[in-house]
Amino acid sequence: MPKRIMQGAVVSDKGDKTVVVKVERLFTHPLLKKTVRRSSRFQAHDEVNTYKVGDLVQIQECAPKSKLKRWEVIGLTTKA
Repeated sequence: MPKRIMQGAVVSDKGDKTVVVKVERLFTHPLLKKTVRRSSRFQAHDEVNTYKVGDLVQIQECAPKSKLKRWEVIGLTTKA
């Protein structure tokens, strides 16, 4: 099965080897037919603590690394 890849902004880098990435998605509400914005926060593994708050990064699913970390950062899209 292919691994999911998402893009989002780093909102926290306080944990050691961990960044929190906020991923936003847009979808049309089924009843109101209006575009709705929803966001999710994912804790992602950052081995060398290179990513800072505001960076736009890509994350990919991986095997669990801790209780909450099931994603890892695979690349930088835009520097803050």
